[in-house]
Amino acid sequence: MAEEEMSLSGVSGAFRQVLFISAGASHSVALLSGNIICSWGRGEDGQLGHGDAEDRLSPTRLSALDGHDIISITCGADHTIAYSLSNAEVYSWGWGDFGRLGHGNSSDLFTPQPIKALHGLRIKQIACGDSHCLAVTMEGEVQSWGRNQNGQLGLGTTEDSPVPQKIKAFQGISIKMVAAGAEHTAAISKEGALYGWGWGRYGNLGLGDRNDRLVPEKVSTLNEEKMNIVACGWRHTISVSVIGGLYTYGWSKYGQLGHGDFEDHLVPYKVEALADSSIKQISGGWRHTMALTSDGKLYGWGWNKFGQVGVGDNTDICSPVQVKFPNDQKVVQVSCGWRHTLAITEEQNIFSWGRGTNGQLGHGESMDWNFPKIIEALSVEGSSGQQIESSKLDPLSGKSWVSPVERYAVVPGESGQTVHSEKGNGGDVDVPQNDAKRMRM
Repeated sequence: MAEEEMSLSGVSGAFRQVLFISAGASHSVALLSGNIICSWGRGEDGQLGHGDAEDRLSPTRLSALDGHDIISITCGADHTIAYSLSNAEVYSWGWGDFGRLGHGNSSDLFTPQPIKALHGLRIKQIACGDSHCLAVTMEGEVQSWGRNQNGQLGLGTTEDSPVPQKIKAFQGISIKMVAAGAEHTAAISKEGALYGWGWGRYGNLGLGDRNDRLVPEKVSTLNEEKMNIVACGWRHTISVSVIGGLYTYGWSKYGQLGHGDFEDHLVPYKVEALADSSIKQISGGWRHTMALTSDGKLYGWGWNKFGQVGVGDNTDICSPVQVKFPNDQKVVQVSCGWRHTLAITEEQNIFSWGRGTNGQLGHGESMDWNFPKIIEALSVEGSSGQQIESSKLDPLSGKSWVSPVERYAVVPGESGQTVHSEKGNGGDVDVPQNDAKRMRM
């Protein structure tokens, strides 16, 4: 019905509430009521799903998924995954290196395609890291695929897997949720046990050392406290106990652990600054962290070069600081990208802040913001009403598969000038060389 659909020409119809947001390295996605998917930001690797390699500065309807009854959508660094419960299908698109799309090859994909190996599975949750992915089934089993040079797939090897495989080490253990970092993975069982595996150089596995693990290993928690939520930053991990206590561990060069210093922690360590708060949601960025309390307050800390912490400046922060919203709006959901952050408030407004060079903030421009700015196209209080353009993808002419040899990488540098860089680094020319090499080898 016309009243239920947004016009493809951009004329607003009935307001669509944003149900879920997710942020990648330099792109963003949102799931709206009525099974509408929007994406915006960097599109060089096809991660927006619009059939081309163009950036989008404002939320754009992903028409290729219209009618697919999508109930969840998740960003990896430069790829995206969506799940349809009614179709029992997992769709993926974007940068395909190391088999992270799960289709059995390393080709880029510019439009969503179903992952055949996951067809028919009932999926509870999906997690995407830099170049690997995991899916938890309703039965508590875990499938993993993509890059595996440090064992982050949990399969007992260091061989990449271009198709999903079940993690056999969890046989007899029902997993509640998983989280994926750059090269490490964490999970929580139904019983509240915390697990870590993959790259452990910074203690990000929580196992008390800096060694890699090729299969999941149980993490010892303070007083054997049970965990309820887990999230991964690039090389740090965040967890929340069943009583709302916040713990972090791993890399802390930029203060992303929130302990008031810049020291790594090799085991879960409680964030004392938020000890009196009950945490209900967490999210990890490349080098920053966000935590949402049960009373709707949002706190951020860590690397803040582009304002991604959202507190009005660009200084790194090693202790939690509250992020302020207009009229003291309460936050109900948060998602960290590598250098930007998204949030939904109770008033059904969507805000973004941080790095904006590829339009990932959704404001119709390529500017950074160091405090929350409303995304008008998706918000109740947007000044012009809800205006969302369609990608207008022609399935017959839209570009689909792109082989590795066809890739290119021309992205804006931090000065605004065009620079040639390794594919997928999001345009940052100041990434430490050893990090860049490790990400893309």
